[in-house]
Amino acid sequence: MNVPPTRDTRRGRCVWLGGVDPVRSRQLWTRSCVQSIADLLVVGRWDGRVTAFDRDTLDPHWTVAHPGHAVTMTPLTDRLIVGSRGEQGTIAAYDIDTGTQCWQYETATDIGVPTKDGLFALPHVTALESEPAASLTADRGRVYAAAQRYERDGEHRCWQSVVLAFDADGTVDWRYKTDASSNALSLGDRSLGSTRHRHDGGATHSSTHLAVGYNRCLGDHNVGLVVLDADSGTVNWNWDPGTTSGRRVGDVAVHGDRVAVASHGDRCGYLLGPGGEERWRVPLATETECDGETLYAYPNHVAVGDDHVAFVTGNTYAVGSRETASRHPNEHQLAVFDTDGTTRWSAEIRGYAHELATTASSVVVPCAQNVRVRDPMTHGVRQFDLETGAGTVLETDGIATAVALESATNTNSTAASDLNTIGAVEEPVEYHDGDHSYGEYALRTWVLE
Repeated sequence: MNVPPTRDTRRGRCVWLGGVDPVRSRQLWTRSCVQSIADLLVVGRWDGRVTAFDRDTLDPHWTVAHPGHAVTMTPLTDRLIVGSRGEQGTIAAYDIDTGTQCWQYETATDIGVPTKDGLFALPHVTALESEPAASLTADRGRVYAAAQRYERDGEHRCWQSVVLAFDADGTVDWRYKTDASSNALSLGDRSLGSTRHRHDGGATHSSTHLAVGYNRCLGDHNVGLVVLDADSGTVNWNWDPGTTSGRRVGDVAVHGDRVAVASHGDRCGYLLGPGGEERWRVPLATETECDGETLYAYPNHVAVGDDHVAFVTGNTYAVGSRETASRHPNEHQLAVFDTDGTTRWSAEIRGYAHELATTASSVVVPCAQNVRVRDPMTHGVRQFDLETGAGTVLETDGIATAVALESATNTNSTAASDLNTIGAVEEPVEYHDGDHSYGEYALRTWVLE
């Protein structure tokens, strides 16, 4: 069932984030991030500034200059962990009340420094996951990070990547290194785990999985999914879509003993059980003949919960040339499935999604431009009811590239709606065949009724 959304023309509350070059017709890499923590919305900007705003008034509480481009963050008890794309690929922890830096780590120590000039040569912290102290014996919990660095010499391309586990004081507990691009990270919930792990002092706690998605596998590492033991960093099991191209996995999500995978290799979605047992596979944007071309689109994001799995697809490409004026019938689509693989509903999101966010009853997608349609009505934040697919578009003039959610109730609630506030980063866009720039670099918030 494909459910058309309603449109909400309110632009929400807004605070300007400074100047940034407009995006053009084709989407860019991640340039911003936003996180809801305590009563704050914290924004990481392309110039490296990280600012904590009051969620209700949008008054700034503090600002720090993070090394490099601040592109990912996660809360950890009373701290905020920020990762960058920059000369050193810096990860740093900041006190959430004051912005004071607590510790800093350079991932270039593990994956090397840039060998050439240019953005794509910079070490890049691609993902962060945090685990609260309540799950562990540590005072403030633990944070996990994935970072990668790309090199190209003529036709030779390679990646160096590392997954790191930090205690809250910045001590590295373990590291896992490969020669593939680590683009996704998902941590399981110990309360849903079944195994027990003996910690220092003889106490025990549930072990859990840390799933790592690898997209480009051009070296010795040749699997798209590695599931690690979160306590030790040892490999529990591997899985791969079994395709021959260098692209393997776009995103991963863990829930209990299940791992959902958005596969770039065959453009399908998977739900895996213990040890990588394939429970089901669904075609999402597989190769399709259209006007004499073979078209496909990559599934770029996935989320999984108690009773659902959600996938989001991206831009259309053509086999052989990649470039095409045509559109795959399932491009830019959000598809939600029951845990037995039955389709629950699907909806067009119309533009490129940089990420996907969920609560117990809602799914939210920030929508950027559609390179082939170039319609400003594509821009905005799309919110859907996970059960029915009923949706609302929160309009933005520019493209929406990052979102943060604040729940009105506990996220484990089964209430009809548990979402109170949405915060989103808007970025300006200027299409190549137009003379108008849409939007601004801003943080917008909507309080939902």
